Parts: sequence; C-alpha cells; structure tokens
Amino acid sequence: MIDPSKIFQLKGGQKRRKLALCFGSLERDIAGIAEKGAEYDFPKMPRREYIKNLVNILFKDPKLSPAAQSELQNLLNEAPFDERRVCNCAKNHLLAILGTFPAEWDLVIAPHSAPGLHGTVKKRFFYPGVFIYAEDIRSPFNIGSIFRTAEAMGAQKIFISPGCTDPLQPRAVRSGMGCIETLEYEKRSLSDLPKNMPVFVLETGGTDITDFVFPKQGICIIGSEELGVSPQALKTASYGRVTIPMKGLKASLNVGVALGILMQKWTEFLDRADRAAAVD
Repeated sequence: MIDPSKIFQLKGGQKRRKLALCFGSLERDIAGIAEKGAEYDFPKMPRREYIKNLVNILFKDPKLSPAAQSELQNLLNEAPFDERRVCNCAKNHLLAILGTFPAEWDLVIAPHSAPGLHGTVKKRFFYPGVFIYAEDIRSPFNIGSIFRTAEAMGAQKIFISPGCTDPLQPRAVRSGMGCIETLEYEKRSLSDLPKNMPVFVLETGGTDITDFVFPKQGICIIGSEELGVSPQALKTASYGRVTIPMKGLKASLNVGVALGILMQKWTEFLDRADRAAAVD
C-alpha cells in the first residue's frame, strides 16, 4: 500500500485513479480475497486508520459532491466502523467522478462459507454425474460466471472446449469468486466427452424447460452468446435440446444466467426423484 502522504501529493485524475485502486484493493483485503502481493501491509498504521486517511484525501477533491461527502462522513462516524462499506462507497464516488463504472469482475463479493482449517477447502456437496460442457466461451467474465453458477448449484465438474478462454485468466478468476479453484474442470473436445452418459444442449428451438425430462446423470452443453452451440454439439446431443422460454423483444440471456436457470430446474428434478425414491 502506498503512503497516504504520497497520494496527497498527486494531482487531479492521477490522484483519483490511485485512490480508486487503493480502495478496491482494500475491499478485497477486508473480504479475505486479496490478490497475491496486494494484501494490506502498511506498517505505520492500522488498516482502519489508513482507510480514514484516504477518505480525508478524497474529501479535498473539489469534484466530490456535497451529498457524496455527507454520505462518507456518516459512514466514518458510524459505530462499529464498517471498513468495507466505506471503501466501497469511496471507490464508487471516485469512479463516478472519473466517468467510469465498475465492471462485474471489479465487484468484490465476500465468500459465503468460511474456509477450512489452515486455508484448506472444505469438502463440497455436488450431484454426482451432473456435468457442464462449456463450448467456445470467449469472455473471461462469462467463464468465471459459469464456474460460479455451476459450483453454487452443485455441478460435479465442468468440461471446457479447446476454444474456451483460460479459466485462470485473471478476470475469469476474479468473476469466479474462488469457484475455479474448488470446482474440478478439464479441457476436452466434443469427441472426447464420456460416451456412457446422456448429452443434451441448452439452445433455442428445443423442449420447453418446464417439460424437459432431465437425466439423473448427464452432460449439458452450453454455447457462446454470439453463436450458440455448434452444429457438431447439436449432433453430439443425442439426449435432446432444452430451451428456456422468453417473452421479451430481445429474447436474450447472459450465458451464466441461462445456466443458473437450467441448473435450478435440473437440481429440482433430481431432488424430486430422490424424495420419490425415499418414499418408495
């Protein structure tokens, strides 16, 4: 972390950009997901005092509105002092002054579950045999979102095509919120997918998702937002095609959102089947 006195000496836009970066790094540090080498390590003062020093520098910015200054001052006066909320508020006011906005991969969301002892990952629950095949997903944000959604909904594993962006790309890792590290994945071509499992695609022109009979185990292929799944993927999908009905003029969903809808329906089906088997 840079000494606040050095930030104070910067001018105009350079000072604002440096402050915004510092507040963003502090948010991640507070959330326990600091990027390697960006942990809080300023020895001269506790982190909360460092944050207050940065906010006082921001208060001297002539472009900070009275409403923004009042909001920040109220946060500084609150007890207990919410470090993360102060950093988030300050960062977003700075970005507004700079005329930009945080991209999805810049948002900081703390993990919901505590890590295991000594930083180890707890054993995760998943539905055995529930696999996703991501075909040619080029956006790092989207591949991270796919991992995050699949992990949250209990997929066992993700296969990625050779044309996918690298899940370890920094923006993918950030939008994946730790899920790329905890969810098993493997790069495979369509022709190398397991032969003993049902394969189906999420694509337009198929069976309504409310009527689709999901397999107890299987592989769902999802494609890029620009092109959808490939003709080869359609041929590979011997179990069929499932479609999310849409009413809007654009009739378009982000691939991560679409996967979330599909996974909710698939896991509901599996849970109902398990309950029915238990009754029998």
